[in-house]
Amino acid sequence: MNKTLSRILWIAVGVLLVIAGAACMLNPGAVLTWMTVFLGVAMLVSGVIDIVIFAAGHKFMLGSGWMLLDGILTVVLSLFVLGNKAFTAMTLPFIFGMWLIFTGISKFVSSFDLKYLGVRGWGWFTALGVLLTVVGFISFSTPIVSAVALSVTVGVILILEGTSYILRGCFSNRIWN
Repeated sequence: MNKTLSRILWIAVGVLLVIAGAACMLNPGAVLTWMTVFLGVAMLVSGVIDIVIFAAGHKFMLGSGWMLLDGILTVVLSLFVLGNKAFTAMTLPFIFGMWLIFTGISKFVSSFDLKYLGVRGWGWFTALGVLLTVVGFISFSTPIVSAVALSVTVGVILILEGTSYILRGCFSNRIWN
């Protein structure tokens, strides 16, 4: 896989996540009925893209192991979400929190690889990683409040995840050796 295709895939996934986040925020009542399926599919696509890009470019990218770990954990969580819809609906704040913590830590750690490479804007990845991790912990600590505001929470987080992918795509020419 070349740099251009990786960049296009990251930006495409980012745009889809941002659109999905905006849809969640615009129609919160309908979100709860299809939340588990949508969240599972969004997580699955996100994880598979990370794994595919790792497989194609891990020899040329610093910190690619974190991307692989993020992709694998995201795929595993997505399969759980898609396979246990009734249970997932009851535990969605916890599952969502887990995903946010995993991806937030991954983005935080990989941001220092960007700093090492001298990439301008690496601090945005650090900030997004911290923000995603904090929101994940909030989801764990107050699941009832999180469940009530889940539509808006998911919308904001999907927009943040999408922004992270778009930034990764925009800065991808600096990540590849």
